[in-house]
Formats: sequence, C-alpha cells, structure tokens
Amino acid sequence: MPDQIRAAGGEIFAITSEPQTLASRAQQQWEFGFDAIGDPHHEISGHCRDRGWLELFVNEKFDFLDQSADWEPQHPKGYFQPGVLALSASGRVLYRWRGIPSRRNNGGATERPTAEHVWSKVRDALNASTTGSDPSRADRDVADARLDDHPQLDARAVPWPLFVALMVANGWFVWPRGFPHLAHGPSPNRRVLFSMLRLVLFTAAWCWAFAALPTLWVAAALAAWVGWITPRIRVIHDEFQHIEIA
Repeated sequence: MPDQIRAAGGEIFAITSEPQTLASRAQQQWEFGFDAIGDPHHEISGHCRDRGWLELFVNEKFDFLDQSADWEPQHPKGYFQPGVLALSASGRVLYRWRGIPSRRNNGGATERPTAEHVWSKVRDALNASTTGSDPSRADRDVADARLDDHPQLDARAVPWPLFVALMVANGWFVWPRGFPHLAHGPSPNRRVLFSMLRLVLFTAAWCWAFAALPTLWVAAALAAWVGWITPRIRVIHDEFQHIEIA
C-alpha cells in the first residue's frame, strides 16, 4: 500500500501521542514502511482540529495502561484515539475517519478501517477532482470528504466481558494487565493466547475445587478473590473510554 500511494504522488505518516523515542521504536520494530512521528503535546492533531480537518477523541485516564507496560509511556496531555486523514496537495480532505471509543471496540483498542478500503476512497476522491473542465479549479470545486461512519473494518472486537477477563488472566488473576505492543517479552498476540489458556485452566481449577473440596471453604475463597479483583476491574471500566454518540 505505501508503494501505491507514493506512486500516486503521496506520502504516509503515522502520528502517535507518545514521544519520538517510542515512535521511532515502533517504526523500527514493526517495519511498516513509513515514518512515525511523536506528538505527545498534540500539536499536529491540534492543528488538524483547528483547520477543521479531523478532531480526535482524547483519553486523559491511562494509569492502568502505564501499570500494564514494561516501559513507561509518556502522555502529558493524554492519548488520542485512532484516526485516518488523507489530504490533497491543496489541503482538500480526501478521506477522514475517527475511532469512537466504546465497549463495542474495547475502548478504541480494536476495529480499524482496512488499508484497502481507505485507499479506494482516496482514489475515488482524487478521480472526482479531475473530472472538471478546468484542472486548476477542479480540486477547489469538490467538497471535502465527510467522516466515514461505516468503513470496512480489519477485525471485530472481542466481547467486552471476555476482553476484561483476558486482562485479568494476563495479570495472573491478581491485577489486570493490558497487552502493550512495545513491551519486552512475547508479542501481544501470544500474550492473548497465553491469557486464554490461563482463563481455561483457572475456570477448570475452580470447578475441580468445588467438586473435590468442602464447598463452604471453596466458596469463601472465591468470594475473597471476587472482593479483591472487583475494584481493579472497576478501574478498567473507568479508564477505558466509552462514548455514546446518537
């Protein structure tokens, strides 16, 4: 996809609300073929908002995510939720999409437009600007693209209860932990698989305990664990954004 965009005279940039050190680290590790730029003070995203191009949602609650990482993220103004913006050379909006964080997409952690969908929309917008009789005016005579409310998504989100349960399992059922992409150790996908296995074994262990041990003792132990983990799950519900838009 980057080659096709460059062949059409364009360029791609990834903008992150983390510092440049982590942006460069992501670019090196993920090898996605274009530059990653750190924007921890939201200067670039703020410029896009002020120009009326794209306004992203921002989450200023991220203590849980900081505690979940093996490195210390730096978000002095919070982290902005995902978005996609494509501009022509004259500043016309060819495509725009912004993620609306909710329980349905795991607080904005999942459900992105596919690259093929975005590129097809951009090409349609570029073609629309070249149909006029006067090429010098064509781009100005075409309206900016509206927000894409129904893009083709790369994958569906994990159901919210399972999403929370996997984070609890990732923290060995003592303290929920997220799945940071740049942390040392196994990849996020492997961490999710390990968490699913832990969840199955954890459930099986409780079933065995109720079948083989005195019910009252096991019930008391389960109640104690529920009492311990419940306030920590509430932190997840509080810090993962859930925005309802009619």
